[in-house]
Amino acid sequence: MPISTLLHQDALLLNSLVSVLLKEQSSLIEMDIDVMEGLLDEKAVLLQKITQATKARHLALGQASFEANENGMTVWINRNANAKDRATWQTFQQQLAQAKELNRLNGQMINQHFRRNQETLNQLQGRPANATGVYGPNGQTAGTHISRASLSV
Repeated sequence: MPISTLLHQDALLLNSLVSVLLKEQSSLIEMDIDVMEGLLDEKAVLLQKITQATKARHLALGQASFEANENGMTVWINRNANAKDRATWQTFQQQLAQAKELNRLNGQMINQHFRRNQETLNQLQGRPANATGVYGPNGQTAGTHISRASLSV
């Protein structure tokens, strides 16, 4: 398959990934667990397709005597690409940067939700909000526990 065709396929897949990451961000903000679960599956399938498409594009670059990587793609663009391919490559690079940033931000939101949930669990279990769940010398998790005896009058 021609490198140009492979590039355009990669760009379409990356565009789909950016769309999924934007939906994921929205569902994280809204705390819509059902939507997030579906997006995880969709994202996994897309990442697998992107990996396969990138391998195919790199293979085609190698067969055309270019480096089988993104540097080789840049050289190919500079030497062989038409205006449409150049525009697609430029858009691809921009979307790649956007996807990385969205993934980073979404990861931060997931970590914030996780910390908040862990603090809530710790409070419900009678541990300090910042308890780490480390085991103490007696084999029990460290932290303060509220016993029934301490609650009786």
